[in-house]
Amino acid sequence: MPGHMTRMGGSPFPPQASKKDRSEKGKGMPGRPSPNPSALHDALERSRKRPPPNMPPGMDQRPRLRKKPKIADKILSQKIRQLVPESQAYMDLLAFERKLDTVISRKKLDIQEALKRPMKQKRKLRIFISNTFNTARQDADGGEDTGPWWELRVEGRLLDENAEGSKPKQKFSTFFKSLVIELDKELYGPDNHLVEWHRTTKTNETDGFQVKRSGDQNVKCTVLLMLDHNPAKYKLESRLARLLGIHTESRPNIINALWQYIKQHKLQDPNEREFINCDAFLAPIFDTKRLKFAELPARLHNLLQPPDPIVINHTIVVEGPDAAKKAAAYDVEIEVDDPKKEAMRDFMMSPQSQSEIVACDNKIHDTVEQINSLKTSREFYLSFAESPQEFITNWLISQTRDLKTMKDIVGCPEEERRADFYYKPTIHEGVSRYFYNQVQKRKTELDQALGYRT
Repeated sequence: MPGHMTRMGGSPFPPQASKKDRSEKGKGMPGRPSPNPSALHDALERSRKRPPPNMPPGMDQRPRLRKKPKIADKILSQKIRQLVPESQAYMDLLAFERKLDTVISRKKLDIQEALKRPMKQKRKLRIFISNTFNTARQDADGGEDTGPWWELRVEGRLLDENAEGSKPKQKFSTFFKSLVIELDKELYGPDNHLVEWHRTTKTNETDGFQVKRSGDQNVKCTVLLMLDHNPAKYKLESRLARLLGIHTESRPNIINALWQYIKQHKLQDPNEREFINCDAFLAPIFDTKRLKFAELPARLHNLLQPPDPIVINHTIVVEGPDAAKKAAAYDVEIEVDDPKKEAMRDFMMSPQSQSEIVACDNKIHDTVEQINSLKTSREFYLSFAESPQEFITNWLISQTRDLKTMKDIVGCPEEERRADFYYKPTIHEGVSRYFYNQVQKRKTELDQALGYRT
């Protein structure tokens, strides 16, 4: 019969086994001399390490990617714990590690949430204002005398700045977004009495500001310093500030304080939750008795103003009995980034701690694999010692099954080489299917040759 017959499983029947194959299948069967157990164990290990069929040469030498260890890979089996009672201490450590991992994961989530919010710390900024006076000076060519002049300096630094350790020192101008020095308008006229500095994207930070002017009289000046708040802060309208108890704050904190006031006084409409019923204090501020929550930011925008600058009144002394007092210091409370936030960010971004944990996990994983391998070897030799004949029989059956899997052998050659196998009902169905497929194939070929279209 041409071709191969097909069973229900769809696999072709192999040809009858040769004498050489049958003789090879008979090797190692019960009744023959038992092989060396060490050789059997080595053969088993080699079969496990053997590369799959049809693998290119040298493929088995390529390094395999290490899979990520799982918590189940680190657990010792119950049999190992019975053999080694001391291993219970390791299981206790493993349970403690799971609890510790849970706590660390929860703390990391808390740190991530904290990093999303601004973390500020109040510090003292000491501002030094001083001036020098020169009775006369010459021009660059060393000739003409230009008369007396004075120089005003505005400098400053954070108190206890050395306590921050290795963190670089912040320059004085980084704390401000603008500085205005207003001199006596009567002495310097309306066009020359203002000195202004404003931060831009191209501003170079500096440790201080200097102003030079000619003159030999004491000058009253006003120094206006506008702090650079991050996030931006706003000054509340006087009525709203008295109601909420805050003067200058960031927009999220102002909205939160307003929401707390609404909750405390139960101003949210019980039937229409998106509306606020203003009380006798909020109504004149928002100029309405009822408004939606969505309208709060827009209405609040008109009630916020830029914060007040720091105002320092100073006298530039160049004559008189107070000429020796040419310097003054002023302490201003400012908010700077909390150094803990930088440490928390470094902790979250640092791969060192994570790499150490991964290295320890890999080491534990390797050790558990070695223990399991030793357990398998022990069971191998113990089974052989208890019943060598039964062990070898079972081992050969297992090896046969593995060999069939490696060589993609379908079916059971030992049964298929006997005549009884071909009288089963499934064989008749397979033969019928085979003939049906052949007839359909031949019919299709004839239709194509005659040009007949179904």
